[in-house]
Amino acid sequence: MLTDAPPCKANRGQFLESDRLKTLDLPRDGAVTEIAQHLESAMKSDNIRDVRSACTDFLATASDFYEVPTCGVRVLAARPLRTREHGTFELFGDYDPETMLIRVWMRTAVRKEVTSFGTFLSTLCHEFCHHLDYQKFGFADSWHTRGFYERTAVLYHHARGTPPKKLFWVPMPGERWRIDWQRTNRSVSNDSAV
Repeated sequence: MLTDAPPCKANRGQFLESDRLKTLDLPRDGAVTEIAQHLESAMKSDNIRDVRSACTDFLATASDFYEVPTCGVRVLAARPLRTREHGTFELFGDYDPETMLIRVWMRTAVRKEVTSFGTFLSTLCHEFCHHLDYQKFGFADSWHTRGFYERTAVLYHHARGTPPKKLFWVPMPGERWRIDWQRTNRSVSNDSAV
């Protein structure tokens, strides 16, 4: 995961605020975790209607907790492939701030297999955090900052019922950052060995 480069002037303050905001309040009633478990079961049964229903419940419950309008969701089949100058990429999900609609794909692009639950839930949390950026935090845009990825991880691990990972970051050219997955995963392994 690579962060966006900061904007030159306009909205730079909001970009930096997004970068500093590294956590979210989390619901304590267990509803989000329970819905995530239903989502996992729906994915295992390969029933797109049940997956859509669980996603709708997840987003409605999270929106209610964060006191933002509920966004819509479309669960689609195989991920589209996007070809760019430097390669081909799969699109896992997206969010349209004008329509407040999240789209997530539940099948891999090439083999058309049901994606892993962790990948799907991570994508749903990622797109919902874009929704929060616009609706709760009032950002003019929803940038992929270190803070954005940290907030997404907090929500994901809460929904999954797993301990949060400390993300380690490596600076990149152009004022960008990437996650150092080796160090991040090594840290988790060391923590569980203690």
